[in-house]
Amino acid sequence: MFIVSLTYVKPVEEIDALMSKHVAWLRLHYRSGLFIASGRKIPRKGGIILATSDSRERLDRALNGDPFVKSGAATFEVTEFTASMTAPGAEILKSL
Repeated sequence: MFIVSLTYVKPVEEIDALMSKHVAWLRLHYRSGLFIASGRKIPRKGGIILATSDSRERLDRALNGDPFVKSGAATFEVTEFTASMTAPGAEILKSL
């Protein structure tokens, strides 16, 4: 499993102008099974995506297609990890 941390590097007005394209991009990757969860950071300085992929290269290709990243409005950092403990009800995370 991967934690993707997006960081905005442009003003939030530029982020908002790209938001509909970003959401369409997110939906595409939810449908493909690549993304598990996503949302805004608080305070609003970026976002987080939980992803599962058979390879880091596949994930990087998808992330480089994000309209935020393509336009230079955001950068991303990826951390790979394996869940070894979970709360009750979240056991599926150990299989990702």
